[in-house]
Order: sequence, then structure tokens, then C-alpha cells
Amino acid sequence: MTQPTFETLLYSVEEGIATLTLNRPDKLNAFTAQMRDDLVAAFDATDADDAVRAVIITGAGRAFCAGADLSSGGKTFDYASRGESARDKYKVDGIYRDGGGIATLRMFKSLKPVIGAINGAAVGIGMTMQLPMDIRLASTDARFGFVFARRGITPEAASTWFLSRLVGMQTALEWCFTGRIFAAQEALDRGLVRSLHAPADLLPAARALAREIADNTAPVSVALTRQMLWHMAGQDHPMKAHRIDSRAIQSRGQSADAREGVSSFLEKRVPVYPNKVSTDMPEFFPWWQEPGFE
Repeated sequence: MTQPTFETLLYSVEEGIATLTLNRPDKLNAFTAQMRDDLVAAFDATDADDAVRAVIITGAGRAFCAGADLSSGGKTFDYASRGESARDKYKVDGIYRDGGGIATLRMFKSLKPVIGAINGAAVGIGMTMQLPMDIRLASTDARFGFVFARRGITPEAASTWFLSRLVGMQTALEWCFTGRIFAAQEALDRGLVRSLHAPADLLPAARALAREIADNTAPVSVALTRQMLWHMAGQDHPMKAHRIDSRAIQSRGQSADAREGVSSFLEKRVPVYPNKVSTDMPEFFPWWQEPGFE
């Protein structure tokens, strides 16, 4: 499959692992409308490519993403007055949709696991775009900040849904109320990131984790599991999870993947799963779009 090219991202696929690198290093990878669109298109590409088993996101240079590009000055977040015709396609009921949220909601829909390799400064949208990633690893040089109240705005990118689920309400409120920059160790201590690594070791650690997924698991099972866990996190009763679990285990239990998974285990060999995300997702997927489910 031909690998796409983007203005603000580097995109590569190697041995089943796609790496998306935010690539505006001279601007500390500051987020722009083009980066929003590039991220959406990149996840369209990873979902469509059955060779991709996991996705890593990192930044070029010394920052992960230093927040929104502020080159428009005080009008940076005033979409209406800036007259962005390209943003009109994201307008709903007269309101311009938040660009960060467009990117994170596309990430949320990903059918492949998403691993963040947070290599440096990550503030504003550079922080909130991490929240729908499944696992975040950070460099010891990384710094984080939900700086919105210090810029006279509010959290975005659907972070008010994600953040408290990851770190609890008290921490979420403290970080957003103060808008302070905090170190990688605090991010680890409060559960925002999974592990800290020396800068040179960060990408190898992320790739090792992605490799474990790619080499050992069934892609359709992983795609279903990702969506089951994220969507069930907001349900009000475990019966809703039981309903989806039952449909999923029945569907997967009848699959060639399940036969291969058991056979390879008994035969003590590496599995070769035949089912593909592009063609073999079960009929009930996406179940959350069914009337009355949520």
C-alpha cells in the first residue's frame, strides 16, 4: 500500500507499526488547521491499511506539541472573525467545531491501538490530543500543561470527557484550574503516562510495546477490544457491557481467528491470524450507533 504524505506529519509504516511524527519542529510542532486535517487523514490511512497493527505518535525535534499556533495573535481562537472558509465544513448549528476535538474524536474512532511517545513539551492541544491515545509513554524531558485558563479560554479536544476518566476529577480540576506546567514525574505519579524513559530510549520502548501487540494478537479482536473498553467506560450499568461482550465473544468464537488462536497455542507456534479489520469486523459493529443503545 502506498504510504500517504502530509504537510505537517511524517508518516511511515515498518513491520506493522505506523509512526506519525508531528513535523513542525521550528514551531515546536504547534497545532494548525492543516495539522488537524493531516491527523484525520492519517488515521483514515492507518484504519484502511491491514498491514498496520499499531500506531505510534511522537514529535519531531525537542517538543511534542507546544499547543495551538498563536501566529494569529488575539484572534487565534476566534474562528468566526478570522473568516476561515475551510472551517465551514465543520460548522454545526452555526457553531464552529473545535479543531482539536475533530482530531481527537477521529483518534477515538481508531481501529488500531494508539501509543503516544511524548518526547518533549506538550501543552494545550499538545496535551489534550494525547488523551484518546490508549497508552502514553513519556521522555523524562517532557513537560505538560492544561494552560487554557491562562489564555482566557476553556479546555477543548473533548478533554472534559477524557481527562477525569484517566486521572480522576480532583487532579483534572487542579491541572485545568491552575493551568500550570508540570513535569513528567508528576504525569507518571498521577496516572497520565504509563512510564518514563531517557530521551534516547523513548521510541524504542514505544516500538517494543507496539511490537508485542503486532506479533501476538488478532487485529479484529484488538479493534473490537479498543472500542468496547472506550465505549463501556461511560455506561451506567455493567449489563450494557455484558450485552456487547456476549455478541463479541459469540462472533469471535465462530471465527477463523479463534481457531488459529487456540491451535497456535496448543502447537506452541507463532499465530497467523487470517481475519482483517478492513473486511471481517462483525455485523453488529459499530453497535453504539444502534437506536436506544446510549
